[in-house]
Amino acid sequence: MTLNQVTNSNQDSVLQDLFEKVHRLEREVSKVIKGQDHLISRLIISLFCQGHVLIEGVPGLAKTLAVRTLAQATGLKFSRIQFTPDLLPADITGTLIYNQHTGKFDVRFGPIFANFILADEINRAPPKVQSALLEAMQEKQVTIGDNTYKLAEPFMVMATQNPLEQEGTYPLPEAQVDRFFMKVIVDYPPREVEREVLRMNLQESLPEIEQVVSEGEIISIRKSILGIYLDRKVEDYILDIIEATRQPEKVYPPAKKWIIYGSSPRGTINLAISARAMAFIKGRDFVVPEDVRDVALDVLRHRIGLSYEAEAEGITPDHVLSELIHRIEVP
Repeated sequence: MTLNQVTNSNQDSVLQDLFEKVHRLEREVSKVIKGQDHLISRLIISLFCQGHVLIEGVPGLAKTLAVRTLAQATGLKFSRIQFTPDLLPADITGTLIYNQHTGKFDVRFGPIFANFILADEINRAPPKVQSALLEAMQEKQVTIGDNTYKLAEPFMVMATQNPLEQEGTYPLPEAQVDRFFMKVIVDYPPREVEREVLRMNLQESLPEIEQVVSEGEIISIRKSILGIYLDRKVEDYILDIIEATRQPEKVYPPAKKWIIYGSSPRGTINLAISARAMAFIKGRDFVVPEDVRDVALDVLRHRIGLSYEAEAEGITPDHVLSELIHRIEVP
């Protein structure tokens, strides 16, 4: 056996081990979270792609529990912030406290200094708070007083919002929404799955969650995902989808009256990265068009703007994107 063959064999063994770690993580979270496989897979993809997730769904669908369980399975620090209209930026980032003994100001770090941040009902916070969170999400740093502090790594914000109740809420600005790697829609579980949830929660305690992935392994998986091969034809397919959101009349003329603006270049980048992660999870070292289609709605649904006419007709972003993607030629 040559040196190259030995090296390739070792690399394949390492990749296989990391691949198994991802599936162990999925299984561990699924011990508690039932019927939300789509949500679990998207949270895991976003974790390994260094992205933030916006989760939309009615209360009681285990959104908070899913995030907390993922933190337990990775052994990382979890912090929950309940967003309210009277929240201040300092309540998230921290502030300076005067120390009478030393005569100096000491830094009191806020809940943003954790690995997993659950921003519950994010659209209830005023613009100043959103601005403070935006710096943390994009720059992964926080400014307190005259100093800037780096946040923990990995760092991931998972925000929830209720699509039904709009009283006392502030619509998220487009700039902040675009910072979310994915927007995941959570729906009610099927009847039999809900029966399983019912029986599990009538027990004295939920199943114990073990740490199955370390911080170092998360970093290794991230590097492996960046090495997944993306062919030029698949790149063109991604660019075709993005272009269709900006010029829908070229693909599906009726969609022109539904879309005000299309995806940003950040959407292009995130679609490619998430497709690589999907290929890795499926055990491949190359991306196929199916990987792109699997993640397209989650990556793009919050990156297109719908017209009043579309909303009046009950047209959703998912409907528009599905119509466009269906009509784009697959390489």
